Amino acid sequence: MKAPSWTRLDNASIIYPSCRTRKYATIFRLAVTLDQEVSQDLLGQALRNSIKRFPGFRYTLDKGFFWWFLRRLENEPVTAPPFAMRPFSFRKNGGYLFKAGCDGNRIVLDFFHALTDGTGAMTFAMSLTAEYIRLRYGVDIPAGKWILDLDQEPLKEEMEDSFDSFSGTKGSLDKEARAYHLHGTEESAGKLNNVKVSLPLDKMLDLAKENGCTVTELVTAVMLLSLQEVRSSKPVIGDSPFLKVEVPVNLRHMFGSRTLRNFSSYVHLGIDVRNGNLSFGDILQEVKLQKRLYVNPHRLTTRVAANVALEDNLAIRSIPLFIKRLAINFINSHKGENYCSQTFSNLGEISLPEGMCGHVRDIDFILGRPQQKSGACACVSYGNRLNLNFSRKIVEHGFEDAFVRNLQTMGIEAGVEYSIPSEKAGARKSPSIPMRWAKVGMLRTLLLI
Repeated sequence: MKAPSWTRLDNASIIYPSCRTRKYATIFRLAVTLDQEVSQDLLGQALRNSIKRFPGFRYTLDKGFFWWFLRRLENEPVTAPPFAMRPFSFRKNGGYLFKAGCDGNRIVLDFFHALTDGTGAMTFAMSLTAEYIRLRYGVDIPAGKWILDLDQEPLKEEMEDSFDSFSGTKGSLDKEARAYHLHGTEESAGKLNNVKVSLPLDKMLDLAKENGCTVTELVTAVMLLSLQEVRSSKPVIGDSPFLKVEVPVNLRHMFGSRTLRNFSSYVHLGIDVRNGNLSFGDILQEVKLQKRLYVNPHRLTTRVAANVALEDNLAIRSIPLFIKRLAINFINSHKGENYCSQTFSNLGEISLPEGMCGHVRDIDFILGRPQQKSGACACVSYGNRLNLNFSRKIVEHGFEDAFVRNLQTMGIEAGVEYSIPSEKAGARKSPSIPMRWAKVGMLRTLLLI
């Protein structure tokens, strides 16, 4: 299947180009640590082989008179030298909305969220890694949950906008209250601090079972407990009493989608401390009840339908893009991240074929610098390790310290790595990559509403 010369952004992606600036963009990173140093030449070959199976990743961002859209690229992607996790120029990257490279033993991929979500990106990253291992060691890796067969013809369903395919006809958005945000000294633009917390997966599963909850619910409850402790230790007049963690929800299993584009929603799980702090048991009970209430097809379909209806509204579609962008930025700055204290995104457990496990030592998932709230947490499990990466834009790491302390109180010992990049990290510039894109008629561009 050949990808069309252009395609609309999916419903979840519309906001990301409008909010993107030179200093801020909604990006996330996947890093795969191998047993030996990665060859950039072989990684480049693996990338060129893999992109043929992922035509939906062969697009760049372009804008018409009414909307942003995706335009197919004709040039091949290339790998870059080690780079810091920060917004990057698509044009200098050959137009590609993801950046690939290696750093020692690691394969590193940064994605602009308008291209895909964590599930689509992880499928691409694991397929790329499998192809690299095949080229490097001559080991054929069978296709599976996270690995696509590169010899197979791409499926039409993998490029569909599932929001349009599975949204209901009627919808509404929940009313939200402003959430508590951590206070701290903001780092300079582009600088991202990270704390990696590595936990034994078997012990976390046992603790979750003892408490009658999932690992996601357990971690969310510990995050809320830690937010509560930090808020109580440093009270500030005017702080919101609502502590909320935004938890993305993968909609693919719920609706039977096979798309590799964005197809996720979210729920806010939180507590109200207006009448005093809650015990951990009470917090966990709130999280469990809220998650069971909010994470169901009916409620999520209602939210998706409301967002799709806004996009499809003829009056909104007819507004010129430069006005839409101002409106979207205004709404996002006054709402958006104001509704949550932290984000917790869990990609779940990554199970790999035997021939691949012998070479893959670790996997990390990291969310980029947030625009308003202080930080976010991304999670992925591999082997017997549950890797949590707390990324933040402030200097202080009291929240992360409280999180680790609370887990230790529960009998879970954590491995902790603090990563604070220097001001010159990633200062080395990569060479610009020529970009060639598919032709799209001017009239079609103007009429793209």
